[in-house]
Amino acid sequence: MAPGITFLFSGVVFGLSGGLTPGPLLTLVISETLKHDVKEGIKVAIAPLLTDLPIVLITIVVLSRLENILPLLGVVSLLGSAFLTYLAYESISFKGVDIDLEQERPQSMRKGVIVNFLNPSPYMFWFTIGAPLVLKALNIGVFSAFLFVFGFYVFLVGSKVVVAVVVGKSRFFLKSRNYIYTVRFLGIILLVFAGLFLKDSLELFGVI
Repeated sequence: MAPGITFLFSGVVFGLSGGLTPGPLLTLVISETLKHDVKEGIKVAIAPLLTDLPIVLITIVVLSRLENILPLLGVVSLLGSAFLTYLAYESISFKGVDIDLEQERPQSMRKGVIVNFLNPSPYMFWFTIGAPLVLKALNIGVFSAFLFVFGFYVFLVGSKVVVAVVVGKSRFFLKSRNYIYTVRFLGIILLVFAGLFLKDSLELFGVI
């Protein structure tokens, strides 16, 4: 598999996982869709496009400018492996989504932006997983890094948009076997990536 395609595949997997796994932003997407319409759910779904750029740039710049970076990257890869293992466990044990609309206040795109910006997950992802992969891709070429970021955000936002559209037609989708099995399958792939990150960490530490 060509390096560029490998990074594109990685971006697609992480984007799908982030887009379909329950969290604060997906909850807003679903609740806005059920309370109002699909259009409002889509407004919330695009929040990462408005909030993530500073996070991405800061983490890449910080990691790229540190001296004696190999030991730090070893620690970051180890943290990334642990984070991916946690995400994989959450996905594999996924049983569906329950939304209590009475406990959800009306939300807007502004609320979605605030929630995503204050959500620790994007920071954790880009510091421990995203930025190290982008730096690795840049060693091959700018296009490889672009493919990773492009694949990630197209499928992160796109999957949430699809959820909004499907939920707008049938709220039973959130408990359907197709949705549950898709999230669980993504969890298995995340577990594979966790193993690869652990291997990278051990190599950076000089263990293997």
